[in-house]
Amino acid sequence: MKIVTSLSFRGQCREAFEFYARVLGGKLTVAVPYGEMPAGDTPVDERYKDWLMHAWLDVGDQSLMGADMDEQWAPDIAKPKNGFDVTLHTDNLDDARRWFDQLSEGGTVVMPFAETFWSPGFGSLVDRFGVPWMVNTNPSPDWKPGHG
Repeated sequence: MKIVTSLSFRGQCREAFEFYARVLGGKLTVAVPYGEMPAGDTPVDERYKDWLMHAWLDVGDQSLMGADMDEQWAPDIAKPKNGFDVTLHTDNLDDARRWFDQLSEGGTVVMPFAETFWSPGFGSLVDRFGVPWMVNTNPSPDWKPGHG
């Protein structure tokens, strides 16, 4: 089984997923705009033809799905996203810090990236697309807080 988070945007899905692919070293493997729906399926307003109805990003053996949604399909799409975070875990402190710094560009830092009692480096943010993230560095077995 594989559990995949699906993120909703309002016309920014392609931009967001291309950004995530660059930051995380992944590959956008599917990007299907509404304008490519088969003839006869539910017609979509012309203004949404370039919006993505399905996006798939692979990063290693992990994936993210995404789509653009308008208020008629998702009435709360314009509200801040809450109640979840996309969470990245790594054994490499430098990777974690780089991901945090790049994802937070143009966004809002919720908890600055720093050592915590459980991790050599952890931080949380909301990126410029409104998606909440947590970045966590897994401690080595001999790691102790305050000792790097």
